[in-house]
Amino acid sequence: MAVYVSNIVIEQGFDFDTSFQLEDTRSNSLLDLSETSSLATLKKTYTSSSSVSFASTVTSPTNGIISISLTANQTAVLKPGRYVYDVKILTQNGKELKAVEGSALVRPGVTL
Repeated sequence: MAVYVSNIVIEQGFDFDTSFQLEDTRSNSLLDLSETSSLATLKKTYTSSSSVSFASTVTSPTNGIISISLTANQTAVLKPGRYVYDVKILTQNGKELKAVEGSALVRPGVTL
């Protein structure tokens, strides 16, 4: 499975959510995510020891859709700047696959 790259923008102090629709690169069909779960993490750099966990859900398993989100309280404490993130799929047979990765830009908010 190829890793999908998507850069995102997070507005500081506001709710954030986005979804990704994944395809099977061998068959060009939607990836069946039935009986899987997902995790997503945001870090300042790849080697940072601190991180923020997104709420991550397989929202439409047969359509290959994963959604990630942060609350306004979570984004309010992020310092503006560039971050990295990724989304991992966990299968029932114990495989851990990176599904999505990219940069995240946290933009400062005026109304906090």
